Amino acid sequence: MPLRLYNTLSRRVEPFRPADPGRVTFYSCGPTVYDDAHVGNFRSFLAADLLRRFIQSPMCELENDARPASERAAGRRVVHVMNITDVGHMTDDAEGGENGEDRMAVAGRRLEEAKKAGKLPPGASIDPRDPYAIAEFYAQRFLQDARTLGLGVAIDAQADPTLMPRPTKMISQMLEMIAKLIDKGHAYVAGKSGQRAVYFRVQSFPPYGTLSGNTLDQLRAGAGGRVSDENQSGKEHPADFLLWKEDRSHIMKWPSPYGEGYPGWHIECSVMAANRLAGADGTIDLHSGGEDNIFPHHECEVAQSCSASGSPVFARVWFHARHLFINGQKMSKSKGNFYTIRDLLEKGHQAGAIRLALINTHYRTNADFTEQGVRDAQRMIDRWRKVADAAPADAADASPLPDMPVLRDVAACLSEDLNIAGALGAINTFVSGIGTPTPADARAMRAIDRVLGVLSLERAATSTTDIGVFIDGLSPDPGVIAKLHERAAAKKAKDFARSDAIRGELSAMGLAIKDIAGGKVEVSRIK
Repeated sequence: MPLRLYNTLSRRVEPFRPADPGRVTFYSCGPTVYDDAHVGNFRSFLAADLLRRFIQSPMCELENDARPASERAAGRRVVHVMNITDVGHMTDDAEGGENGEDRMAVAGRRLEEAKKAGKLPPGASIDPRDPYAIAEFYAQRFLQDARTLGLGVAIDAQADPTLMPRPTKMISQMLEMIAKLIDKGHAYVAGKSGQRAVYFRVQSFPPYGTLSGNTLDQLRAGAGGRVSDENQSGKEHPADFLLWKEDRSHIMKWPSPYGEGYPGWHIECSVMAANRLAGADGTIDLHSGGEDNIFPHHECEVAQSCSASGSPVFARVWFHARHLFINGQKMSKSKGNFYTIRDLLEKGHQAGAIRLALINTHYRTNADFTEQGVRDAQRMIDRWRKVADAAPADAADASPLPDMPVLRDVAACLSEDLNIAGALGAINTFVSGIGTPTPADARAMRAIDRVLGVLSLERAATSTTDIGVFIDGLSPDPGVIAKLHERAAAKKAKDFARSDAIRGELSAMGLAIKDIAGGKVEVSRIK
């Protein structure tokens, strides 16, 4: 069954037909590195990663793939690019990004306060006054988190850094595109010297609003919080958006024909996608992001990219993931339900379980993330791993896939707009029906995991002593070991009150214990 995806542009599920079925071009809007990415950010990133993994898998069929069977059986190449925004993302982006503050400056103040309070992240040595150092600090933390969760583009970028470009490295290319838009009549310079701005002329691009469903009349009236009176001076139309802002006082600035200043947020992605992915006609196959990117960011990208290239299409398919809630509520630090990947790992959750909990709800449905959901995901993974580990991985894993119903069922579900619930149901039915796993079962499970990407992720280390098995990355603690020995002696003396009391003492320390074979005790974090 060929892959079908919901296209935000057409507002329907349609067959995915890349320009070259053997080489798919895919651009994802990535993080702005002024803070650690949270689980809501990663929901969008991992939805794109799931799609990327499925497209490159031999399990995925494409309607227009006429390559020989031997080539199709080997899968296909997906060139996946994700930006790391390190400039130009302002605090007032909803109003056009002209009078707000660069988020790097906000991060600098936050880090300065943390430094004074002695609360910088462990191992951090950073000058809060240096925006480049701030961006690099959070970029590296993001990349570490992303690789921990198996984000393919972050792993590939270790060998090819051009797959994760940064705006600060592409200012000259942005200025080239801005000049081209001005020459073609799609952009104009407004304001006097020292206060100049370059705007995109939305009336020069009639399809503007098609992706988001907005109209210029709505935007003229200020629909969607896009227009503020303060930003309208010099604009031809209220919806005209910023390409370059002259501002010599800005924390990050570059020389330009329009004065020393900084780029608008939207121009960055148009340039980075075109530079690394776009073909001669200026188009790419896929573009992804969170649903909050649809307007204004992606709408503006379409206008810029199509106007610069002359092509009526920028991305053939637009793929947007919906929001993530925490225990049924919006994430908020004040509510105590704001999770980063590091927070969850420190609580003892495994990377694979976090990843599965973030991808196991259909991407076009709002997801509710809970720690109980992570624990449920871990139990599922533990069952799958018993099957995958039944036979060692070998050269046969790279040969054509075995013809097994579970592979056909999973492929059929994922081919229908990434029906992840159906795919998980097929996998669990398959696993439940296995008595003793065979090598073929193990190969099938590993083939599925090359799409889901959970079994291969690093597991927290296990440490064993004479009495304790410390899991979840816990290090054996002499005080805990002493309590385990005292508990063993109490149980032997049938002093069950003392034995239970010791369990309670360990629980108060955040530790759970379970008696296991061989007279040992498994010690884990309470989750």
